[in-house]
Order: sequence, then C-alpha cells, then structure tokens
Amino acid sequence: MNLTRRRAIQLALTAGALLATEAACGKTNKGTDSGGTKNTTLVVENSFDLTTADPGRVYEVTGGMVAHAMYEPLLTFAGGDVSKPVPLLAKSFEASADGKVLTLKLDETAKFSDGSAVTADDVVFSFNRVKNVKGNPSFLLDGVTVTAPDAQTVVLTSAKANPALPYLLPTPALGIVNSKVAKAQGAVDAEGADKSDKAETWFNANSAGSGPYTLQSFSTTTEVVLVANDKYWGTKPVYTKIVLRNVTNSVQKLDVVKDASQLALDLSPDQAKDLGAAVTVDRASTTTTFFLFTNMNPAISPVTSNPKFQEAVRYGLDYAGIMSLAGEGAVQAPGLVPDKLLGALAAGDSLKRDLDRAKAALAASGYSGQEIPMEYPSDITKNGIDFGVLAQKVQAGLTEVGIKVKLAPAPVATALPNYRDGKEKLGLWLWGADYPDPSDYLAFLPGGLVGLRAGWKAGSSPDLTTIGDQAAIETDSGKRAALYQDLQRKLNEVGPFMPLFQSAQISVMAKSVSNFVYNAVWTVDFGALK
Repeated sequence: MNLTRRRAIQLALTAGALLATEAACGKTNKGTDSGGTKNTTLVVENSFDLTTADPGRVYEVTGGMVAHAMYEPLLTFAGGDVSKPVPLLAKSFEASADGKVLTLKLDETAKFSDGSAVTADDVVFSFNRVKNVKGNPSFLLDGVTVTAPDAQTVVLTSAKANPALPYLLPTPALGIVNSKVAKAQGAVDAEGADKSDKAETWFNANSAGSGPYTLQSFSTTTEVVLVANDKYWGTKPVYTKIVLRNVTNSVQKLDVVKDASQLALDLSPDQAKDLGAAVTVDRASTTTTFFLFTNMNPAISPVTSNPKFQEAVRYGLDYAGIMSLAGEGAVQAPGLVPDKLLGALAAGDSLKRDLDRAKAALAASGYSGQEIPMEYPSDITKNGIDFGVLAQKVQAGLTEVGIKVKLAPAPVATALPNYRDGKEKLGLWLWGADYPDPSDYLAFLPGGLVGLRAGWKAGSSPDLTTIGDQAAIETDSGKRAALYQDLQRKLNEVGPFMPLFQSAQISVMAKSVSNFVYNAVWTVDFGALK
C-alpha cells in the first residue's frame, strides 16, 4: 500500500469483513424477462468502500464507479486504455510547449441532466470546489489555476511543467457539476470551502451532472440506485436502472451464478474458477502493485540497509511461486510502474530468481543469521490476495537463501503508522495508482513519500533524483516514457523496493451482459454496458 490516498481510505473501510444484508441476498433480478428480451435493470454487486456521492470529495473505488456514471470529466479514456486521454466534455485540448498551460475547448452540445448547457464557469466552479473543500482528491489540482476566458474555453495553468495533467482530468472526482444547482444547495468553491460548504448531504441524495445516469438513492452500507438520465446528450445507456449492492465476495459468487445479479466485481482468482457456462469471467491486471522493501536507514537496521543484503533479497525471491498465488490475470511487475501506464517496463525486464547470486550476495553482506521481522497488514485482502499467505511465500523463498525472516503481521490500524514512520525493517505492502501516469511513482525516489517510508532519505542517490526531476517536467511522451523506464531499471539495481506483481481484477457477468471493459480508473462504465 502506498498507502495512496485512495488505498488508505479503502483499507480503513475494508479492514473487517463486509456483511451482506438478508434483503440484498434475497433479491433476484434475471438478466432476461419471460419474453427473452433484456431486462432494463442491471444488478451489480461489490464490497463497498463507499463514503460519499459528493463528486468534490469522492475518492474510493466504489465511489469512483458511481461518480463516473453521473459526472462527466473534461477528458476520458477509451475503454480500458488509460495510456491516452481523449475528449469528452472538452472537444479538444492543447498543451503549451513548456507544459505549463493546458487549454480546453468545450463541446457546445454538452448538457446537464436538467437540460442546461455545460459551460466553462461550471468547470471553474467544480475544480475550485475540489481544491477548496480539501477532500481526498484535492491534491490532483495542487499548483493548478483554472480560468475561463469565455463560455466554451477553460485554461489550466500550472506553476511548473505539468505533463501529467491530462491524465488526471479523467478522474471521477474531477467530473463537472452544474454550478447553479450546486450553489443553490450550499456548495462553495471559494477558499474556506472546507468549513463553509454544506452541499454534501444534498449530493448524497441527488445529482447534478451531465452523465448517463442520475442518483435515485444512496447508502454507504447497502445499495446505490442509479436511473438513466432522460436528457443525456450522448448515446443513451441500454440499462435504465443500475442497482449497485454491497455484499461479500462469497455471496457475489452465488448470486451471479444463479442470475440474482448480473455483474460481480470482487471474486478472488480461486472463486472465479469453474463457474460454469452461464457466466463470463473477465480477468485484467490492475494498477495495484504489491511490493517488498528493505529499510535503507542503518539506524533502523544495519542489515537491511546493506546493498549486498538487498541484492540477496532481490534475487532470492521465488517470483514463480509468488505468481502462482497472485492467480490468473495477475502479471509479474518488472518495475513499479504498471503495464497499463506510459513508461512501464516490458514483461521481459522482470527480475528472475537467481539463488546462486542471492547466496553469494548474502555472504558478501556479512549477514550473521539474525531474524529480520517482516511487517504487513493482517486484516485485509486486495483482489483476493491475502497478505498473510503472500508473506509466507516470501518468507519461504528467502529461507532458501539463508535469510531468517520473522513474520510480523498486525492489523492495518497498527501496521500503517509504523510503515509511514519508516520504522519497518522489511515491509510487504501495495501501491495503487492515484492516477494513471508514471509521475505518481516518483514518490518511490529518495526523499519521496514512499522512499522515506523505506528509510531512503533525500540526496541518497543523486543520479536517480536527476532522472526523476527530468521525467517530472518532460513534455514529449516518447522521452517521458524512456526516462521512466530508465528510472525503473536503476531502481531495480540500487533501490530498496522489490516489485512483485500487479493483482488481477476478476469481473464475472451474466451472459446477458456485454461490452464490459475493465478500466483502472473507474472499474466499470455502466453507460457502456449492453
């Protein structure tokens, strides 16, 4: 875990098992009616990590699905391809040569659900509100000023080159709200909105966006109901109602097989095996990367901070065994940047186990057989991966090298502060992308957010810092990709991080459902389903 802002929220919400209500389990909704035509209601089941339906505050996976259906952003991604932003509310966009100014022209035909036009003033209000309510997504617009020269033009100006900005704009939290409606319900976009904005309660019962759906009902614990926007300016959705229910993955498996639901989003790789011909199983790698790290701070551990000990760990891990746990659809991570993002390394760059090299490095490190505690959260799973089982596999692999690893599990509420404070000698965590751009992974450099958690202080690796600084401001996509690839190769040589794998998103759907494509930013586009 990064923990990224999004993953930190998810773990806080899902540390304990979610309980399905008897009412939810008892409902049925067949994918076709008695005449053989498609039912216009789609039942989707998910283990909620839901806190709000307010687009200015939403930043969880379930919330992202809901917000994406109601609030359209300026730019989007086509299908599951998050490597290239494309227009949505904006019909065109252009970055300045220095990467500091992004100019977007709005589509004149875009309409909100009340039929009023989407204007540049709505964009200014929406973005300033996100910044000033200071919710979880506010960091997305750090250092960005938004202006509207005219009703159809939006200009985003950054203090320094910001080539990642087009990749941030499709985030559901940056969906555009109808400013007139929002203001009438107490929404505020000015400085101090974190105290003066009163609109969240209204947004949890209503909606004011331009998306294919509007909000009918909302509960953070049971279900969310969306209904088709009859004034939608785009292609009308096939399903007139989406019922998103909060149930555990074991119940999801039962329901989707018997067609009591049509889409299940939280099955583990094992649960998705042998489900029968009545359903379709989609497996896709996520942008969630599991990784191991060794602490670089000699004051925390003179053993783990030794470069030769780190080499022994890096080449001693049983990558093949670890991948067998990750399951079908997961991929070994050749670097920290996931395979869906610009700058990812090729699969052929993945590290391979070399026991002879690992043992030689361990001998050269001076390691004398002392136990090294490995900390990890004991009460969470992600995409069906149990940290405890994964930790045992890591321990077994390093034991073969001659490293004594002591498993040190703790509830996330206990483990997380120790991790954030940089006190773990060995740590097993995950990082989920805050947004689909490699700049999010600069946090792993010396002095960065995650670098410091691994005891890697600023200035420890000037070469890496130089490459990172260049990558952060490079505007040419080809050069950006090359810089991030170079950065990861060097991290794999001298850094304290050992990328393990990207977990798999398992989505199971009834045969009546088609056109499903997993997207790493909003999981599923309800409006695109058929």
